[in-house]
Amino acid sequence: MSDLPSGWVKHTSSRTGKEYYYNSVTKESRWEHPGLTGGKTSGGRSGGNGDQVQVLHILVKHTGSRNPKNYKGETITRSKDEARKRLDEIINELHNASDLESTFRHIAKDKSDCSSGQRGGDLGMFGRGAMQKAFEDASFALNVDEMSKVVDSDSGLHVILRIA
Repeated sequence: MSDLPSGWVKHTSSRTGKEYYYNSVTKESRWEHPGLTGGKTSGGRSGGNGDQVQVLHILVKHTGSRNPKNYKGETITRSKDEARKRLDEIINELHNASDLESTFRHIAKDKSDCSSGQRGGDLGMFGRGAMQKAFEDASFALNVDEMSKVVDSDSGLHVILRIA
């Protein structure tokens, strides 16, 4: 579509039938049109004034997730309760870490269902409107070096660590 910023394409969810937008470069997906987020610079990121965050996240999908496949294309068969138990175990492991960011990156590479896990869960800098609302709200509510509790989004269950 010509009204989308470079790299973005519109898709329809096979699970819900809702339209969403996907950036093939950054691997981001969002429900909101990427050109309708307001306050964007020509580079697609929000300007200064603290309206950007950088987070690491670990995603555990379940059968009710928007796309119940991991980044390798494997079908997810765990229930939401099973996903919650798995994520609770991950969070407990993180609470016992002596170096939270390093441990978080290591666990993301090993256990996240998101392709960002291969980058240690790093989603890069993003502004408001770039992520699903629950994920965005949790990310912006965190202080730098603070970890979230379980965040439930259409993609699955996340734990988020804000790094900038």
